[in-house]
Amino acid sequence: MKEIVKTSRLAGQLEKLFNKLNADFFNGELETPVITIQSTPRAYGHYSLSPLWEVKDGAKHEINIGAGTLDRPIEETVATLLHEMVHMYNDTILNVQDCSGSSRMYHNKAFKRTAESHGLICTHTRYGWSHTEPADSLLEWILDNDIQEIKLNRNEPCGIRIAGGNAAANGGAAAGTTSKGHSIRYKCPVCGQLARTTKIARLICGDCLAPMLNN
Repeated sequence: MKEIVKTSRLAGQLEKLFNKLNADFFNGELETPVITIQSTPRAYGHYSLSPLWEVKDGAKHEINIGAGTLDRPIEETVATLLHEMVHMYNDTILNVQDCSGSSRMYHNKAFKRTAESHGLICTHTRYGWSHTEPADSLLEWILDNDIQEIKLNRNEPCGIRIAGGNAAANGGAAAGTTSKGHSIRYKCPVCGQLARTTKIARLICGDCLAPMLNN
């Protein structure tokens, strides 16, 4: 796969990524939305509960990926897209409300159930089960499909990402979902040697020559 360095290529790759995730994690049940790349300073992404885009044969929902968050490791961007797809699945397929509360930002247990059965790990925050990160199954999927890093990012004027805001209220992956500098732990299944990386990798233990496992 070519490196993504142009917005036109990025939009196309995000749509292809959506289609592949849809096929492999949702049995192709989701209708392709309009995928946008816009500034969302208070969230990594969002899903629109209402169809925002008019097309000749109907209307489409929107999934947005924050333009200023693309410099994160690719597994985090993929997890953000999958997070929004979980909202879409709950909304359009299961017909359940997965965000509640007066601000509609609280990710409830309906979100957690669907997310954890579709390649994500959820932990609880003041916004409910909004903190998501890729499970091992998603990390393996990214490796197997050779998903490349995005070499493109918008420098946001504020330079600060905080949780909350209208985007998250409509079904968003709130900023803070995963940290930009997080590390992934690997362990040799033979000798127990440990290693850490800042992004997914294929590691081999230098002593045992065995593939190290994400642990």
